[in-house]
Amino acid sequence: MAGIRGRPGQHLLFYPAGRRQDGGRGARVNFDKAFGILDASSIPAVAASIVTAEGEQVEHQRGVANRLTGEALTPQHQFDLASLTKVLVTLPEVLALISEGKLSLTTTVGEVLPEAGWMQEGGLKTQSIAALLSHTAGLKAWAPLYLYPADRSTLIQRVLQERQFWTGGAGPLYSDFGFMVLGAVAERLRGQPLDELAAKRSGLTFNPAGPAVATETDPWRGQTLQGVVHDENAFAMQGVSGHAGAFGTLGAVTDLARRYLNETLLPPPILRLARQEFAANAEVRRGLGWQLSTLDSFGGNLASPEGYGHTGFTGTSVWIEPQRGYAITLLTNRVHPARHGTAGEIVRLRREFHDAVHSTLSK
Repeated sequence: MAGIRGRPGQHLLFYPAGRRQDGGRGARVNFDKAFGILDASSIPAVAASIVTAEGEQVEHQRGVANRLTGEALTPQHQFDLASLTKVLVTLPEVLALISEGKLSLTTTVGEVLPEAGWMQEGGLKTQSIAALLSHTAGLKAWAPLYLYPADRSTLIQRVLQERQFWTGGAGPLYSDFGFMVLGAVAERLRGQPLDELAAKRSGLTFNPAGPAVATETDPWRGQTLQGVVHDENAFAMQGVSGHAGAFGTLGAVTDLARRYLNETLLPPPILRLARQEFAANAEVRRGLGWQLSTLDSFGGNLASPEGYGHTGFTGTSVWIEPQRGYAITLLTNRVHPARHGTAGEIVRLRREFHDAVHSTLSK
């Protein structure tokens, strides 16, 4: 497969003794095994990085940006981050508002967006910011909002007003709609659109002008998507939504992972609050926005109990190990040229890659 490929033996970084799980001496460690797992996958484009709290970083990219045209993958190519938008764009904006005292975890949707369910008793308007962030606000996981074309404001109003989007269940139930509403909350309180807020804080883009990695050949839109958001509901929102729509290069996403790891993105207390457990069931533990470590989480069998992360439908993920002092970014276009039959591979790939990294850093 043509394109960029890291060279064996070049995947080295220094991992200090104080971080070693076995108490061993600090040394340069090699990630050829971990990156070899990525090279063996059938996904067209793969980019990954490991960054340490001390600032060491190693990256690997391989494949093609577009399998149908053979377009080479470069470091400048942006990946469709899908639901990583939730934690790399929307979550930082909401946490910043909380840190600044402009919002609280107990603030209700109706206090910020008074039009929410204004003709109804109870419902979404009574749900708190904490409930939205932890996926416990009783919202449906998903519905085809894009089948009802309208402008961004009208689509948000549908979610806010119509009971069909709200189940009232106790959760946690992972929901795109909660983060659509949180994006609207940030826009209302800042008086700016979410893409402008993202450009200032996260450095990620929506509706990118530069080179982008291809995703699905979409019969609904009649094209192979490249630089156009894959998520249908985000597309209906003109490409800018709190749940999906952000694009970023490996470098940009790695930088955000580093800032979460080093607690420099926002004041440390609010970042630590976000990775505390706010909801759990037999399958998942959730912080504010983040998925927290469990034995079967995508972080791998060797992830620490303190680890946390998030995934994106297009094949993206970030996993952060605050106690061990490293963060792992994996960006792919597993939905190219079609999503069907690829879910199992990305689930296995994430866990195997993460475990190879965890194992390497414990030797």
